[in-house]
Parts: sequence; C-alpha cells; structure tokens
Amino acid sequence: MPDLLTRVAAHYVKPNFTDVKSGDTVRVYTTVTEGSKTRTQYFEGLVIRRRGGVSPDASFTVRRIASGVGVERTFALHSPLITEIKILRGAKVRRAQLHFMRERAGKSARLKEQPVRQADRDTAHPWLKGTGEKGQAPLEAPVKTKPAAKPKAESKAEAKSVAGKSDATPAESKAKVDKSDAKPSAPKAEAKKPDAKADDAKSDDTKAAKSDPKQADPK
Repeated sequence: MPDLLTRVAAHYVKPNFTDVKSGDTVRVYTTVTEGSKTRTQYFEGLVIRRRGGVSPDASFTVRRIASGVGVERTFALHSPLITEIKILRGAKVRRAQLHFMRERAGKSARLKEQPVRQADRDTAHPWLKGTGEKGQAPLEAPVKTKPAAKPKAESKAEAKSVAGKSDATPAESKAKVDKSDAKPSAPKAEAKKPDAKADDAKSDDTKAAKSDPKQADPK
C-alpha cells in the first residue's frame, strides 16, 4: 500500500489488537447497548474465515453450533465495540476459509490441535511502529518540496579562493586564527645613539679656543 494511503488508514486501526487466524477457537467480548444500559457479552466459536490482513476493513467470521443449528457472526477486527478477544485453542489448517466445516458435525468436524499462546497473538499494529507512544496518531503525509538552488560563484577567482580555504588543513587554519587573535606587542623604545657630527663640532670649537686666546676671552 502506498505510503500516503497507509498514513490515512492508520487513523482507523487499533494500536494493539489480537491477530486471530483461521482454525482458532476464540471468545469475542463485545459491548451491547440496550436503551440506557450497556453490558458486555461474548460469542465463542471456531474462526472459519479471515480476510483483510491488518487493514481497517479486516474481518473474521466465527461459527458455533447452538441447539443443533449453525450460527455464524462476522466481526470487524478493529471495531471499537470489541473489548477483548481470547484465544482458547489453535488448529493446524492450510486454508484461510474453512467453509467445508459447515457440512461437518461431530467427530468429522474436529481439527488437528496446535498449541498457541495468547501473548503470541497480542501484537502492536505494524503501521504505527516508530510513531512515538502506543496509540498515538501517525504524522501527516510529508509534502514534497524542491531543494533550494545553490548560488553560483560570481567569478572564477572567487571560486578558487573558496576552494583554497576549504583545502587548508585544520592545523593551518588554527594557527592563522591564533595569529590574528594575538595582540600586537608594543614597540620597544630605541636607545638614542650619540650624534657623531655634533661631537666633532664641539671638539673643533674647543681646539680653536685653546689656540686663539682672544676668542677664548671676549673682553
């Protein structure tokens, strides 16, 4: 069944149900409303037909002999009126519809018994698996959307620069980040070097003063 139909039909099935099979002897408890009163009654018999799998329209037919008369009743597997289904016995059969049982009675109507446990038949619905808690309604059908188009590079140089950045190793990129985050160190104060020309001029003046006494004494 397509995914969309499965999601829609999953709203009308029971999250937990008893999967009956042909040949089982079952006891079906149903709710009966009479006026303002509600009571529960059961119908016990042999399942002679099973149809529909686990879909919302799945059903099974139970047959019993009441006062020498065959009585059949068909139940919807996911009907809200069914409160409980008990598996009394199982049988080994090779058909989904045991219509030949209508013509048999007494010992000829016996089937080869096969052991079965109630816990093996009580199961969660396969359509509701992975949708969260038990009994939670499935999600709505997803809407298909086209993927957004990727923006094209404006120029080849820009594309190359992007490719170069992606090719960089993690260690190199980390080193670049560390260098960019580091604060620039303050420049050290350079020691003032003596001016050689000024020293030469001072030495010439002192020599001239010593050689010429007039210049040394302005009076």
